Amino acid sequence: QVHLIESGGGLVQAGGSLRLSCAASGRAYGIPVMGWFRQAPGKEREFVAAINWSGGSTYYADSVKGRFTISGDSAKRTVYLQMNSVKPGDTAVYSCAARVIPVISARETNYNYWGQGTQVTVSS
Repeated sequence: QVHLIESGGGLVQAGGSLRLSCAASGRAYGIPVMGWFRQAPGKEREFVAAINWSGGSTYYADSVKGRFTISGDSAKRTVYLQMNSVKPGDTAVYSCAARVIPVISARETNYNYWGQGTQVTVSS
């Protein structure tokens, strides 16, 4: 079993920055791909970014490309999401996810483990 715990959410003004963290524990060393998803009120959950520990390749949703950066410490199995130039539209619950197949995916059904999520609120 793999456990994911997010932290770093909060209230930030538009144009500001925030850094989210996700720590994986349990049988986390066998996890090759980790990603971030978000769900705004009344909307479906959507993909934000993902990273493949093998090679460090990353992939972003168009809506955050150039503003958000995913990175991580493979030894600690901790992934980060640096959010810059945030907008009110970025307000959502951000969840960390882990995939056992070593291929990056933007599809939430391809992820096997999920964290509880952390709230990010961007004020205008």
